[in-house]
Amino acid sequence: CPGSGQAIRMVALDAGWSDLGAWEAVWQVAAKDEHGNAAVGDAIVRDSRGTLVHATSRLVGAVGLDDVVIVETADAVLVADRSRSQEVKQIVAQLGSQKRDEHTLHRKVHRPWGWYDSIDSGPRHQVKRILVKPGASLSLQMHHHRAEHWIVVSGTAEVTVGDKVLLVTENQSTYIPLGETHRLRNPGKLPLEIIEVQSGSYLGEDDIVRFEDTYGRLGS
Repeated sequence: CPGSGQAIRMVALDAGWSDLGAWEAVWQVAAKDEHGNAAVGDAIVRDSRGTLVHATSRLVGAVGLDDVVIVETADAVLVADRSRSQEVKQIVAQLGSQKRDEHTLHRKVHRPWGWYDSIDSGPRHQVKRILVKPGASLSLQMHHHRAEHWIVVSGTAEVTVGDKVLLVTENQSTYIPLGETHRLRNPGKLPLEIIEVQSGSYLGEDDIVRFEDTYGRLGS
């Protein structure tokens, strides 16, 4: 190192390095069966060769495939010829050009206070599973186009609705009317988990006005 009086030497390293930049590379380093198939997660592969199945949220079955990649997540499923798996970036670009939600949001979204998982949706409803860390709080907020029902699954919720503050415990629920200011906080020592059912004419994440926020996110 310059000025330290210590000599610096370089030694060549041949470690078989791969940055796993494509699913083909993942297949190459994965443990395989006698037919060259690699399976990660809950997968059943039959009568196939040289195939990679990567399952993260449900059972995936594959039958009669050669040199194929199947990648299953809660957001989407990719099926591709293994030698062309790098071309997934073209699908990603198409998602962006079509302004699809999958391009910017995962089904499970992490926030400073915890996370939410969008488990069901329709034209006028959306259902989310929400986890709030101990001591954490969402912003004081309101929505112009939706009302919300909150059902506590585990833990204790401190709920602000207008000028009222109430505690909601396991198997209890509360209602947030459209246009009402509200806040969800976890006052306990254990994670708070709730099911949120939204209903209304517009359910986008941008239908929010924040009045107070621990994390500096004010406005809509």
